[in-house]
Amino acid sequence: MEEVVGAAWHRFITRIANRSYPEAAVQLDEVANLAGPLLRAFGGEPGLRVASAGETRHSARRRLIDHIAATGDKTTHAALDSETLRLPERIALFPERARNRELYLWLIALAGEVSRQPLPAQPAAADAPAPSAPPDASLWARARDIARALVLMRPIEWDKADTRAHAARNAWLQLNQRAVAAVLARYPGLAARYRRLVDAHLAQRPDPAKLPPDEAAAEQAIRAALLTPGSVTALPATTRDPHPVPLWLMPALDTPPPQPLHAEAEDDAQPGNEANAALRERKQARREDLPDGRDGFVLPFRAESLLSWAEYVRVNRATDEGDEDAASAAREIDTLAVARGGETSTAKVRFDLDLPAAAQDDLPLGPGLTFPEWDWKRRALVDDRVRVQPMRARDANNTELPEALRRAARRLRAQFSALAPQRRWLRGQQDGPELDLDALVRWQAERAAGCVQPEPGVYAAPVRAARDLACLVMADLSLSTDAHVSDTHKVVDVVRESLLLMGEALDATGDPFAFYGFSSLKRNHVRVHTIKEFDEEYDGAARGRVQALKPGYYTRMGAALRFATKVLGERPNAMRLLLLLTDGKPNDIDHYEGRFAIEDTAAAVREAHRAGLRPFCVTIDREGADYLPHLFGPHGFVVIRDPQELPQRLPQLYAQLTAA
Repeated sequence: MEEVVGAAWHRFITRIANRSYPEAAVQLDEVANLAGPLLRAFGGEPGLRVASAGETRHSARRRLIDHIAATGDKTTHAALDSETLRLPERIALFPERARNRELYLWLIALAGEVSRQPLPAQPAAADAPAPSAPPDASLWARARDIARALVLMRPIEWDKADTRAHAARNAWLQLNQRAVAAVLARYPGLAARYRRLVDAHLAQRPDPAKLPPDEAAAEQAIRAALLTPGSVTALPATTRDPHPVPLWLMPALDTPPPQPLHAEAEDDAQPGNEANAALRERKQARREDLPDGRDGFVLPFRAESLLSWAEYVRVNRATDEGDEDAASAAREIDTLAVARGGETSTAKVRFDLDLPAAAQDDLPLGPGLTFPEWDWKRRALVDDRVRVQPMRARDANNTELPEALRRAARRLRAQFSALAPQRRWLRGQQDGPELDLDALVRWQAERAAGCVQPEPGVYAAPVRAARDLACLVMADLSLSTDAHVSDTHKVVDVVRESLLLMGEALDATGDPFAFYGFSSLKRNHVRVHTIKEFDEEYDGAARGRVQALKPGYYTRMGAALRFATKVLGERPNAMRLLLLLTDGKPNDIDHYEGRFAIEDTAAAVREAHRAGLRPFCVTIDREGADYLPHLFGPHGFVVIRDPQELPQRLPQLYAQLTAA
């Protein structure tokens, strides 16, 4: 009975204290497809990604009902760092759904304006004082450095004597005012929307007349800054946080997502898992060590302290809670204690990712090649940064086309044979295997009329029309291709079938082509599997090498594209098509992840364009539309939603790309 009454009271009091409008809520997923292109349209850096933000505590004054319900002490700020724009997972601040959606669009526009000034590559240390930046320095960078200095002060209790905290508040105020004024000046059409958002938000802010003098002065300053951006130079010092301003951004610290220890770590992060929505939010974290199993639980033990201990206890404990309970608990946690796995997990990872012995590995072709890599923070290529090792399958045998693919292969050969160069006749030649009857009759008529030509061309010679193009296909063979797409097929099986059918189609056209696959294990071991080179026939040996393909390691895409650019750039053909088949973002287990990997791949694509190639990406990653426009351009990629359609779609894409 006590639990029933407690649950009923909790539902009642939280409903009374709730100031949001769930019926008008807008989810981030609803604007996700628009967020990336809109961010770039407003001037945001192309490499920025959009993700969800987590809740943070604040010390702003709350209502009595909030204290009773134990709510209102957290808020979700839109935050921006050098790699990610983090937006609230859900906005339900206003009773109108259209207004909540407008807030998403306004925050994206504001972030686009702020990111026009790139953030510094090397931020200040956590214990460094607030920097005294020159007048022309990025104000956002100043606020971010100060936020880094205050990272250990969560939740922040603003102290009048704390000059760093006061400087952080003033930098936050000034940078948002400048950004708002710049957005309104650059895009006058947003002024009406901004005014509607400000009016709706001011109606929800606390009344300055009911606040203590110092908080009232700060509230008046924020109201003035919202109504007239740029009119307030500093906030009065207060002992509490100001009331949150959802129309402004917060400077976030650069915290790239951790690399999963093994493939199963990514399963819970799939979009379809609703219980995991809280785990996608940004959280403060600290590192801890796992218990060694030799220490006791707590010594000395004091029973009266059980309800007051809130520190992390180094003990493993099982849980019977479901996914929903775990997600609810994750939302309530302010700081996550993160520990690396124990010996069993580490041993498994090392076993899976160790390179095979030389006697069992594929055959290396030559000593390998070195390529540069783009360092986006330094805005420069680092020479000889990556080593690419071409290889060829050791255990590949001559094989025929699988029976299941023969019908589709016959159809593709019949269709693509129409693209093969056709023989045509050159008429009016001085020599040839046949007479040109039209030229002969014309010559006889002119001769009868008295116009005699010396040595007229009356022969016809056959010539073959040429399709002056070459194609190189580079297939992603990373560890993620070992995932299942159906009960009978994995991603790597789909890649094999796609290459087999693509080979049949290209062989029918007579166009020169080459097949390669790639994976990587850090920058010094990028494996490029040679399947078929340009000067090789597409025969049973090439099919056997396709059948021998197996999942490798990681996806250092920039190095693979530079290798393909070198090989294809040596071809004399007028049109050179570089097709990339992949199932996800570029990544590796060293620093090659996030913005670094995206920018290096984009630089490799630009190098391919400068070499006269036409790079094109075919992906089965459903999130590919978020980052591929930055890499390959708006018309340089295609996302195939159903991976099992890839074998049929790939030859069709080739026909469309080479039709001109």
